[in-house]
Amino acid sequence: MYPTTLTQLARANPFSAPLFTLQQVEEPKQSPVKNGQSTRRLAAAAVAEEDSCEFGSAKYFILCGFGGILSCGTTHTAVVPLDLVKCRMQVMTFRQGIVKAECTVAENRVDPAKYKSIFNGFSVTIREDGIRGLAKGWAPTFIGYSMQGLCKFGFYEVFKIMYSDLLGEENTYMWRTSLYLAASASAEFFADIALAPMEACKVRIQTQPGYANTLRECGPKMYAEEGLWAFYKGVVPLWMRQIPYTMMKFACFERTVEALYKYVVPKPRSECSKSEQLVVTFVAGYIAGVFCAIVSHPADSVVSVLNKEKGSTALQVLKRLGPRGVWKGLFARIIMIGTLTALQWFIYDSVKVYFRLPRPPPPEMPESLKKKLGLTE
Repeated sequence: MYPTTLTQLARANPFSAPLFTLQQVEEPKQSPVKNGQSTRRLAAAAVAEEDSCEFGSAKYFILCGFGGILSCGTTHTAVVPLDLVKCRMQVMTFRQGIVKAECTVAENRVDPAKYKSIFNGFSVTIREDGIRGLAKGWAPTFIGYSMQGLCKFGFYEVFKIMYSDLLGEENTYMWRTSLYLAASASAEFFADIALAPMEACKVRIQTQPGYANTLRECGPKMYAEEGLWAFYKGVVPLWMRQIPYTMMKFACFERTVEALYKYVVPKPRSECSKSEQLVVTFVAGYIAGVFCAIVSHPADSVVSVLNKEKGSTALQVLKRLGPRGVWKGLFARIIMIGTLTALQWFIYDSVKVYFRLPRPPPPEMPESLKKKLGLTE
């Protein structure tokens, strides 16, 4: 029923500790005594019955996907005002580099110098559109990133187990960072396909004044003017932005959690309360978010402009933005993505705690590998 390798990994594998618990509980009551302790007592100490489902089961993956919906949909919607200003700063930079842009007369009246900074961008938006103007694009943001979260976190758990089973217990530990990178990249590939249509609508609403104010207006109008391609023309730069972002997000988070419990937290995770564990999750998530923002920002600038401009390609936009233009709005993105990523991991881990999903401890070196390396007698 369970992946073969994950069952063999027992306590050593970062993903299979719950399976060790389930396997030991099924042993006969008259367990042999070894080193003065009963193996049945060891299983009882792990409290297997606390888990609401089996690790790697359909219910486990479904609830992980639900956690992804909550973590991504709610957090991205909450930072829509900051995202709106960031997108407009990026698009303004693009306009400054074009002598004769293919824009409408109304768009040409927009002063490129208006969005000089985050605070200036907020004041301009409020002055021109009112407080409600800061919420432009919230509907496609909520729908799009909810679908992305479902695929991102749900498929990450699927691919993580799948690749771990292919690698084997020793290689899973030695190549765990590569495992995190591969699993997250695979998950994000599908997540971006789910996100692309709503991302295109969101950017069009936020950065093209007068085009549309709601998703109900924007979607049909884009389809009528440009067809289905209008919703997916940004998927390649979206992959360029999101796949490196997600690889950094998951790999950096996993390794940061491991390092925090090893070097910072004064006691093992098993001795920490749920609230203490969630604090570690939040801190590791914020650290991961800062690196995510830096890695993915150039592609994010291209996506913002590409979804707004008609007839442009990703390469053309990249050339026009130039080396400095692609980094415009980085500070805003670091604040947004750092907070966003920390909250996402906090919400996702909280969902696991609430539904009592298996939450394996940080990875430990398998005994077989310790023997090969001469670390044990």
